[in-house]
Amino acid sequence: MNLQELRTALDIKKISAAELTQQYLDKISALDKSINSYITVCPESAMQDAERAQKIIDAGSAGALCGIPLSIKDNICTSGVKTTCASRMLEDFVPFYDAFVIERLKADNYVMLGKTNMDEFAMGGSSQTSFFGGPKNPYDITRVTGGSSGGAAAAVAAGLCAAALGSDTGGSVRQPAAFCGVTGLKPTYGTVSRWGLIAFASSLDQIGVVANSAFDTGYVLNTIYGADKNDATTSSKSTGNYTGKCGMDLKGLRIGIPKEFLDGSSEEVRNAALKAADYYKSIGCEIVECSLPSLEYAVSAYYLISSAEAASNLSRFDGIKYGHRAEMTSDYSELISNSRAEGFGDEVKRRIMLGNYALCSGYYDAYYNNARRIRTQLRKEYAEIFEKCDVILTPTAPTTAYKIGEQESDPVKMYTADICTVTVNIAGLPAISTTCGYGANGMPIGMSIIGKAFDEKTIIAVCDRFEKDFNRKEAVL
Repeated sequence: MNLQELRTALDIKKISAAELTQQYLDKISALDKSINSYITVCPESAMQDAERAQKIIDAGSAGALCGIPLSIKDNICTSGVKTTCASRMLEDFVPFYDAFVIERLKADNYVMLGKTNMDEFAMGGSSQTSFFGGPKNPYDITRVTGGSSGGAAAAVAAGLCAAALGSDTGGSVRQPAAFCGVTGLKPTYGTVSRWGLIAFASSLDQIGVVANSAFDTGYVLNTIYGADKNDATTSSKSTGNYTGKCGMDLKGLRIGIPKEFLDGSSEEVRNAALKAADYYKSIGCEIVECSLPSLEYAVSAYYLISSAEAASNLSRFDGIKYGHRAEMTSDYSELISNSRAEGFGDEVKRRIMLGNYALCSGYYDAYYNNARRIRTQLRKEYAEIFEKCDVILTPTAPTTAYKIGEQESDPVKMYTADICTVTVNIAGLPAISTTCGYGANGMPIGMSIIGKAFDEKTIIAVCDRFEKDFNRKEAVL
């Protein structure tokens, strides 16, 4: 069932919130040992949430997500529930406050099943940098889920939650959604508050949604969007009703396809994306060839900007105020150094070092400032494309999900795999990924629809139309 169907089933008492929640908890207990999509499962509090939601349902006052069991990525603060960022540094951290999005979900009386696995501090493209061991792809448990929201995507694909919240810094919702055969939405920067999201790269991070359909992503976004006094980067331009355009006639819609994205993808991914373009053409859309010349510099710019911001954001984790603390020494600096050395994994250390290097005297102009110029150029090129296109279609990832251990030891391969997703975060645009085909290995292939700033309604509607006519295969566990 999609979320709207679950809402109806709950409202007409076809099933109770407690029964629905227990079904998900039972499935997590049975299957998640092999998938490892959750870091923390909350059976007792989930049932309490369900009982509370049922009283609201019985009173006839249920909101859209009342009684709906969701999972939350483990870098989003949840009061009284561990929020680890999949890191030894925060292995035992329990926040005393809720993130803005959690406040919104609680106001709607949702059910939280637990916190999902991820790359440590959201740094990675496979979710295998997790201190708790990486999640596995439900379509083939020998393959990665993608990252950093890999646990969220795996949980949705395996039916271990109705939908999930993730975070997207350079494709971290869309790429795992593509690898796991589900739908992932990254809203426009500023649409959803980052208050309570443990920061990786503040100018790029955005909370997003992983679900079984484009409609469901908009359905959840309707609850979590909005301006927040605690986050000055949130915008009042967000209007809500994100499913409002679903079902609209797409005839005459102009869809741009930048050739650079296709050139960098494998043959089967390229063919699947072009087949999706042919589908849109068959229903009356206009396909427009276009170009994003600066794409070749995008990955370099992204990793310089994100690592510089990560170096700054993660400087607060020193083992003194909170977080992992090494064995006490008589030297204060040594204690901090040891705590960070023990608390952070290799990928996090690599990005902290890269970020500090890019920001240090003598290299700032050569690296960080040049990356900022590329960001400005990419925004300009996207603006030029949107003068003649309504949306843009690209592959979500250049390949399907690869074998666990195949690329994680090679940073160059890992970083360049983000080529299809990072420009959206750099430019602050919205994008949604859905399945558009399957590779020779049976793994899902994802395509992305990119939209103009704050035009989530259109990309959700465009994606929704494709999904209605596409025969998506479910993961078999």
